[in-house]
Amino acid sequence: MLSTAPALAQDSVADEAAGDPIILYHPYRDTYITVLATGHAEPIVRSGQSISVVGADEIEAVQGPDLTRVLERLPGVTTARSGGLGSQTSLFVRGANSQQLLVTIDGVRMADVAAPSGGFDLGTLLTGGIAKLELLRGSNSVAWGSDAMGGVLAVTSKTPGGLAGSLEYGANDTLTAGAEAGLAGDGYSLGVSGGYTRTDGISAYAAGTEPDGFRQWHGTVNGEAELASNLSLRAVARYADSTVDFDGYPAPNYTFADTPEYQNTRQGSGRVGLDYNGDGLNLAAGLALSDTRRAYFDPTYGTAPNFETQGRSWRADMKGRADLTDAFVLDFGADSEWTRFSTTYDAQQDARLSSGHALLGYHGGSVHLTGGVRLDDHDRFGSHWTFGANGAVELAGDLRLRASFGEGFKAPTLYQLYGYGGNVALRPETSTAFDAGVELGDRGGYRHFAVTLFRRDSRNLIDYVWPTGYFNTARARAEGVEAELTGELTEGLRGYASYSYTKSVNRQTGKDLARRPRHAFSTGLEWTTPLHDLAVGADLRVLSSSFDDAGNFTRLGGFALVTLRASLPVTETVELYGRVENLGNKQYQTVAGYGTYGRSAFAGIRARW
Repeated sequence: MLSTAPALAQDSVADEAAGDPIILYHPYRDTYITVLATGHAEPIVRSGQSISVVGADEIEAVQGPDLTRVLERLPGVTTARSGGLGSQTSLFVRGANSQQLLVTIDGVRMADVAAPSGGFDLGTLLTGGIAKLELLRGSNSVAWGSDAMGGVLAVTSKTPGGLAGSLEYGANDTLTAGAEAGLAGDGYSLGVSGGYTRTDGISAYAAGTEPDGFRQWHGTVNGEAELASNLSLRAVARYADSTVDFDGYPAPNYTFADTPEYQNTRQGSGRVGLDYNGDGLNLAAGLALSDTRRAYFDPTYGTAPNFETQGRSWRADMKGRADLTDAFVLDFGADSEWTRFSTTYDAQQDARLSSGHALLGYHGGSVHLTGGVRLDDHDRFGSHWTFGANGAVELAGDLRLRASFGEGFKAPTLYQLYGYGGNVALRPETSTAFDAGVELGDRGGYRHFAVTLFRRDSRNLIDYVWPTGYFNTARARAEGVEAELTGELTEGLRGYASYSYTKSVNRQTGKDLARRPRHAFSTGLEWTTPLHDLAVGADLRVLSSSFDDAGNFTRLGGFALVTLRASLPVTETVELYGRVENLGNKQYQTVAGYGTYGRSAFAGIRARW
């Protein structure tokens, strides 16, 4: 009998005759642990929520700096990008607006509070230095507060051990380089990682001839020091500087065309805190900073920026976990966030949001139940209560039933209140989400299967109504089904498949939400051959058609993309790899009028010491 029993790096199977465990090793076992359910690390099978975890080995196997190629393997996920690598990138989870997805990097909330909708641009986040991705699909504001209406994406940076480096070159004169170094001793660890990517790119304007390039360098430093028994100091800092070219609407026709415009984005984030791990009580407290500055340039009119924004948030937080009995556990926390924004044309404005929450969990035998409540107090909108509950029941072996209910809450952004078209009478956006499903094992285990039904209702959605400004204009519903299958097919051969049907509709107009294809399918195989451990892989991504606009006037055609991959260990420390994306040279668009890559080949080398 094979089992995906709880483990971090291996599965063990009892051999009843011999009394010894048989160890089945496979590389993705860090995917067994998640922080998304309650804010604390725990086995994913103890939660009734829909959570997917991707480990560093899978990210590395996919290859390349484009994070969307990794995320699109997961059910319920679609993306839209306005041009090539580094361009504005939106991530839709179960049909929710991309701004309703909370993104954290090493525990720091990364929303750009100076952006009109306050979301995070996934185009500025590359795969370099990432150790783990965790995606929660569904509303979960009890544990995560404002912005978690559509879900939560938690990104964890690598904590390097030793030295490692990589170099990749390919289509459109694209170069990606990365390096990392780390050391650890008695009671301390320190890691540094960084990367650089540049590309000539493609024309953002699909019919254009001028390529729009992208350049980014980024770096992360993290460390930990044991101050006393059970007490540790943790600190992490990240900085990224990105420049991306884009096309606009030049005079005299003011229609979409090639232009020399470009945007520079500088992101700084970090957190410092104390962790206490005692007998039956864990506490963590810290202070986090996130700062995003954007500058827009049009060389046609000079070298100075024509528009600048600055958004900053400080966040003080405390969370804890108390083991009340052998079966009951209490997760609790409190935090305050101070945000500030300004632009070239808008004076500085500030806001404060303070919150407290508690989750009571029962984990007895084969039954896992969790329920909680959160109180948010906004200095402009007053208090708002949020509720949530989830449960999982283990039926036999690794098979379990799970279900969850969650509420979401998102306060209007400072830009929506005080920026261009701002409206101080806006109300917070809210959501209510349900899902239920059956699941076998976990995604990184020997075998995994899951089917989930879901529905989310959103109210008071904020949109810009031209030419007046921002208003609470819409109600939306997203409902559908997700299915996922992963596992070892034979020795050395691993496969995955995910399918999602998502109907996302504006309930006032009956129209589909923009850029939300109803059908999304991903599948692939990875085979480690007997030939010097040569690994080959293939991926297929299929999307149905969708509409580019809220009125459903402009249709985006469906498409299918194929990628081939290979890697070959040269020595114990050096590996060569390569891939071909969009093998069929398919012409397609995820945003109407914006270009996408044709057939593209890349090759690289990785080394570890």
